Parts: sequence; structure tokens; C-alpha cells
Amino acid sequence: MIHVLFFAQLKEVFGQSSYDLNIETPCSVAQLKQALIAQNPNWAESLSGKTIMCAVNQSMVEDSHIINDGDEVALFPPVTGG
Repeated sequence: MIHVLFFAQLKEVFGQSSYDLNIETPCSVAQLKQALIAQNPNWAESLSGKTIMCAVNQSMVEDSHIINDGDEVALFPPVTGG
């Protein structure tokens, strides 16, 4: 099981801050996003963009990063400052 955390706009759009996903591991971040979309088709627009950032176990990663069972994955939109 992968524990997925949603932050900022994703949390608001999805109406929840986390989601436990049963997925065969190891898998890539891209595969995890596709599995989330398969289980929640209305999330497709928010998750399919290249701008969604990801951290696995609190380290920033790319979509090709491999996730293992028990990992914590955080998804969030780009952050701007000012």
C-alpha cells in the first residue's frame, strides 16, 4: 500500500488530504498517477499535467522514480513565492 498525500490546490479539488492506494510495487510515480486516475477518473485533469510535483519519503523526485510498498508519496502543484 502507498500512502498518498495531497497538498494545496489538489487537496481542495479532491476534497481530501490523503489516499491509500493498493498498487503492485515497485512502480514508478507515473504509474502511481495513472492508478489514481483509474480509480478516480475525475482526478485526471489535475493529475495528468507535467506541472504536478512529487516527493517520495520527503525527497523530491521525477515521474520515473520507483516507489516501493510502504512509501509515502506527496503530490502538489508548483509553489511560487514572492
